[in-house]
Amino acid sequence: MWPESAESPAPLRTGLTTGTCATACCVAAAQALFAQQQEASVSVTLPKGKVVDLPIIEYQKIDGGIKTATIKDAGDDPDATHGATLFVELRLSSEQGVRFHAAQGVGTVTRTGLLLDVGEPAINPVPRKMMTEHLEGFAQTYQYVGGFDVSVGVVNGEQIAQKTMNPRLGIVGGLSILGTTGIVRPFSCAAYIASIHQGIDVARANQLTHIAATTGNASEDAIKSHYQLDDMALIEMGDFVGAVLKHIKKVEATAPAQLTKLSICGGFGKISKLAQHHMDLNSRASSIDLGALAQLAASLGADDTLQERMANANTSVEALSFAMSEGLPLADAICQQALDFARKYIPVHIELEVWAIDRKGQFVGKALDSTRKKRHEP
Repeated sequence: MWPESAESPAPLRTGLTTGTCATACCVAAAQALFAQQQEASVSVTLPKGKVVDLPIIEYQKIDGGIKTATIKDAGDDPDATHGATLFVELRLSSEQGVRFHAAQGVGTVTRTGLLLDVGEPAINPVPRKMMTEHLEGFAQTYQYVGGFDVSVGVVNGEQIAQKTMNPRLGIVGGLSILGTTGIVRPFSCAAYIASIHQGIDVARANQLTHIAATTGNASEDAIKSHYQLDDMALIEMGDFVGAVLKHIKKVEATAPAQLTKLSICGGFGKISKLAQHHMDLNSRASSIDLGALAQLAASLGADDTLQERMANANTSVEALSFAMSEGLPLADAICQQALDFARKYIPVHIELEVWAIDRKGQFVGKALDSTRKKRHEP
């Protein structure tokens, strides 16, 4: 599961997606088959036209074709597949077209709600398009009129997939081959955000009406235990609350309404950022405003001394402890502010609530939908 993120920003480095890696392996394999060349590195053209070079670490003849491999470099993105060995087994076929298969370590779709049909290998549309275009280029160059069978795999992919949301999404047997631009931008977490969207889509497609979006392991455990939720209803959003709010707004407006309740749960510091209108809760994108916490405490009755102590606290949790020692419901007020902001994105037919936990995973604050009382009034 997604760990609660640290609050220390650091220099960041870009990387390449699994889809780009698979395409590089296809290019290397095609060169080996058509030109009898086994290059140490190959060039791949990304969807927006940029050309990148990737190393090829293996060439191996297989029955009917060749196997090539590369190492996934995700840069400084917190990607479970960073450093994994990704491979392609490419075979020529008398049947025209490009067909994709899941080799060892790549999953198969078993639930509706994803971009792919049930039974399909978990190789997303953009990577398929990238591989197809590159292979068709070779076919044209070498006047090849046959087709291709592309089997994509990841060494230890089934084990790595347990660190991702694939099991909850109904992708069994391994990882997904992902990518939309071909580039992994540090902490843009394009693949992770895609998984958040997929998680919401799968929950809706399987008629779940209540989902819970959490910032990490502790918050997930807390809300899951409170409501006894099924794993499919749990959306590991990490720091990307904006990905949850915007996607729900989009899908509930453009498709038949499915959700009736959304619970947002996170550490007090993360929820305080949401309360201050931040959509990305990571420290590199937003910071905790202790002065704002002190001002909110003042509206709850904090005297000048308490406000000063809170404004000069080391952490938001320490500031919260100062307020709690005076009996002030600061966490509830923060949750209410977060709810009020999130409500701007969440359709009115969805009941909304926000929960905050402490570092021990215990609830310290909550805010329930202001419309809930009206619904239950006679």
